[in-house]
Amino acid sequence: MTVAGQRLDKALADAVPDLSRARIQALIADGAVRLNDAVVTNGSAKSVVGAYEITVPPVASAIPLPQAIPLTVLYEDADLIVIDKPAGMAAHPAPGTADGTLVNALLHHCGDSLSGIGGVARPGIVHRLDKDTSGVMVAAKSDRAHAGLSKLFAAHDIERTYIALTRGAPSPERGRIETQIGRSTSDRKKMAVLKSGGRNAITDYVVQARYGVPAKAGAAPLAARVACTLHTGRTHQIRVHMASKGSPILGDAVYGSGSAAAPVKAALAEAGLTRQALHAAVLGFVHPVTGEALRFETAPPSDMQRLETLLAAL
Repeated sequence: MTVAGQRLDKALADAVPDLSRARIQALIADGAVRLNDAVVTNGSAKSVVGAYEITVPPVASAIPLPQAIPLTVLYEDADLIVIDKPAGMAAHPAPGTADGTLVNALLHHCGDSLSGIGGVARPGIVHRLDKDTSGVMVAAKSDRAHAGLSKLFAAHDIERTYIALTRGAPSPERGRIETQIGRSTSDRKKMAVLKSGGRNAITDYVVQARYGVPAKAGAAPLAARVACTLHTGRTHQIRVHMASKGSPILGDAVYGSGSAAAPVKAALAEAGLTRQALHAAVLGFVHPVTGEALRFETAPPSDMQRLETLLAAL
């Protein structure tokens, strides 16, 4: 029973001491609080006299469970494993993605050999790709490999090249983008190029192909294939940098402001691409244990290849 007239989230937290006010707010946001069989949607509204029903979901395990998810393994030894991650697979569990991640797959594939330095939620993970970005990733199976790989990534002593299909093409056709990247001041869920603050971010790019080039001399193409080489590893770095050049990655719902030309939209629909057209194509590094120089390269997956074929026909 709640006290009428109080702010609802506070009143419910007072009435149910086992649930914090923040937890109550989250449950309201998830539609788990009802009054007279009607879902309550506003935790800041005043409470009314009545019986509120709170449905608390079962507690999920903080430790990821092994799952038999197929992996494309490019290389594996006692210390590390290199895989070609498919689009749609998150690197590790996070809010909204409890399982089906690379960590779940690695726990099944590697068993107890996966390095634990990354913590119980992220064993073996030394770097990440966005959930909807495909491509080459390395994970540590031993603690010594984990420590060594982490040092390589921290020192940016890693070769990393991505293939992006973009709206229009960045100008000039090759160059270096060096900015500060941090949380957007207008949307904390996004990253942005900042005038001050943030962290230094460096991307070299080369336009490899131009698609839908107008007959008018000097006119910008409708789309392009761009190779982007990372010298730093900031969150969403390539997506932010390409957008800052006025050529956001096709299919990017977060940073792809504006609208692609009608023929490009049609190509996207026909290709069935529902993610950002970004693929981590190359990963090269010195093996942290053996000292062997390793380099892996994979082609973009079928959705990007199909889109590129359609774009080339414009």
